[in-house]
Parts: sequence; C-alpha cells; structure tokens
Amino acid sequence: MISKVVALAVLAAGGSCSTVISGEDTAVAKNPIRKVVTMLQNMQKKVEEEGEKEKELYDKFMCFCKTGGGELSASISAAEAKVPAVGSEIEAAEGKLAQTKEDLKSAQDDR
Repeated sequence: MISKVVALAVLAAGGSCSTVISGEDTAVAKNPIRKVVTMLQNMQKKVEEEGEKEKELYDKFMCFCKTGGGELSASISAAEAKVPAVGSEIEAAEGKLAQTKEDLKSAQDDR
C-alpha cells in the first residue's frame, strides 16, 4: 500500500517509472534479509572459486604423483649404476695422493 502511494506521488510529481523502480530497489537493498542473502551469494561465489583453485592444485599434485615415481626410480637406478665407478675413482685418487705424498717426502729428504 505504501509503495503504491509512493509511486502515485512520484508520477504526480512528473517522475518516470524508472524512478519508482530504483526507489523500490533501494528499499529492497536496505532490507536486512536481502543483505544477508546477498552476503551468502557472495560467499557462495567465493567458495566456488576457491574450490576450482583447489581442484587445479589437486590435479597438478596427482599428475606429479603419477610421473614423479617413475622419475625418482630412474634417478635411483642411475645413482646405483654410478656407485662402483665413483668408488674406483676414489681409490685411484687415494693411490695418487699416497704417491704424491711419498714424492714430496723424498724431495724434502733430498734437500
């Protein structure tokens, strides 16, 4: 009833229908229930966006889990194959070090 009176008053004053509609929109916007509904709708959008981001991160992680195991096992195999070669290189370096120490000692004694 009040909105009809406001509408008639606006029309009598020379206003247009868009003024009446925007006046009703502000009345609805000031409604506390509308504020809560709008807040919940905004929260829903935010949660959906966060859910999409989480899904993307989950998909990336699952891809890593599927491919990471193969890469890790290949790396382990390569390291295991390299262990004997490195061991023999260490022994050769130790022999060379011992020989160099002996040469140094003999050079110092010859002085």
